Amino acid sequence: MKNRDIGFLITGIAALIVVIIIIFNQGMTSIVNESCSHGPECGMYKTINTQTYFSLAIAGIVLLIGLFFIFSKENEKIIIKKIKPELDLEPKKFSKKSLEGLNEDEKKIVNILLESKGSVFQSELIEKTGLNKVKITRILDSLEVQNLIERKRRGMTNIVVLK
Repeated sequence: MKNRDIGFLITGIAALIVVIIIIFNQGMTSIVNESCSHGPECGMYKTINTQTYFSLAIAGIVLLIGLFFIFSKENEKIIIKKIKPELDLEPKKFSKKSLEGLNEDEKKIVNILLESKGSVFQSELIEKTGLNKVKITRILDSLEVQNLIERKRRGMTNIVVLK
């Protein structure tokens, strides 16, 4: 619930309390009028007045609380945005020596990575090479063991990054 709605609810409760106090005061006054023979000097009249003022003071405090909520400013929502560190996607220079021990499929994947500035989604490798998922996964496992690439999980897919 919003502060304003709560304020209206509390203000309504305060008004209800005032109505109950007035009805109760009238009932008590009629009872005292019938039972007290001393007139306005009777001690019961003073007690009714004291109770009435005390009850109205409590209702006034409740009313002030309700008005405070009605006119108070809504809490501002604080949004915290976590910023992920940028990946270092710049490919490092590969020498022909580092590509010598690779088979044709591994070289094809490394060349695709070099053309893509060092990173590519694993699903794109499947599209660009025409190889199936299992074959790509095995090739990437081999390249990872050779410390040439790194796979980073992003949602439901991987990003393959040259080391």
